[in-house]
Amino acid sequence: MGKNTAKPKNTDTDGASGRRNQLTVLIGGFVAIVAVAVIVAVATGGGGTATGDLEQFRPVGVAGEALPDFGGDTANDPAVGSVAPEITGQSFDGSAVEIASGEPTLVVVLAHWCPHCQAEVPKLADWAESLGVPFGLDVVAVSTSAGGDRPNWPPSAWLAREGFPFPTMADDEVQSAAAALGTTGFPFMVMLDADHTVLWRYSGSPPDGFIESLVDETMASLN
Repeated sequence: MGKNTAKPKNTDTDGASGRRNQLTVLIGGFVAIVAVAVIVAVATGGGGTATGDLEQFRPVGVAGEALPDFGGDTANDPAVGSVAPEITGQSFDGSAVEIASGEPTLVVVLAHWCPHCQAEVPKLADWAESLGVPFGLDVVAVSTSAGGDRPNWPPSAWLAREGFPFPTMADDEVQSAAAALGTTGFPFMVMLDADHTVLWRYSGSPPDGFIESLVDETMASLN
């Protein structure tokens, strides 16, 4: 009887190949998951952990009396010395954002379609990147007056493109947060001390370095 000369299959080689294929699939899946997580984190508009889909409007709560409408004169603003209302809301991703007492706070109110805001946001991002923000100062933005029929929509994508690093509250559709601060133009900035007292308000496009210098002077006076 003749011998069976057929060679046995190389089961070790086949097994190794299968394991390599499985490893490739696992690595590919992991990279895809990480990429999605990075995109979500960047698009939140600064601060917080993503908790859901991005929304351009979020519920807002206001506790306290609204500030009077800003008349455009920082030096003679009747709101200076008043206690600002505390405002609670959410970022585009649903993360909690608040404007409350506790730390000196610079509030920056922005509208995505406003050319002055579009010019100011990169400057604020550079201010943070250069470590120019004074120690102990909170900076919180409010995205308001949003509309899908206006340029530069949606605001969440705009702020993500600019690398805007500060927590950003998405105002509701009736602009409750902006109204509570007395907003009459954009960008609008409100400086508050740790007790939530208004120190100054400013509206419009400031000269380069003006807001940063004003903030530095204000923080120095509080220390």
